[in-house]
Amino acid sequence: MAPIGLVLFAHGARDRRWAEPFERIKAKVRARAPEVPVELAYLELMTPDLATAVATLISSGCGAVRVVPIFLGQGGHVRNDLPRLVRTISGSHPGVSINVVAPVGEHDAVLDCIAERCAAEVGG
Repeated sequence: MAPIGLVLFAHGARDRRWAEPFERIKAKVRARAPEVPVELAYLELMTPDLATAVATLISSGCGAVRVVPIFLGQGGHVRNDLPRLVRTISGSHPGVSINVVAPVGEHDAVLDCIAERCAAEVGG
């Protein structure tokens, strides 16, 4: 059975240092699930873009791809831009399932971690 590849999808920025936390997330995912092919992709301003990351996973033998938006919520990029990109990319790779999951910021564990960190700033 072909593996499922994972794309961590972030916004992108002009300053390359902005990507450092996302690269750390990618490294942590690889450490926790070394058998899972993982790529990082950006919506704009940085490379690789989503199409390139998906193509890389497919060329490495993945039969399906899950896209994880590394966004705090579902703004216009997640609601509009990402589905449009996935439809276009899917048309270039018939037979490969490309699914988008909920943005990480919608998961309670992520929100709890952020709240804990914020409260710790004032001794909470």
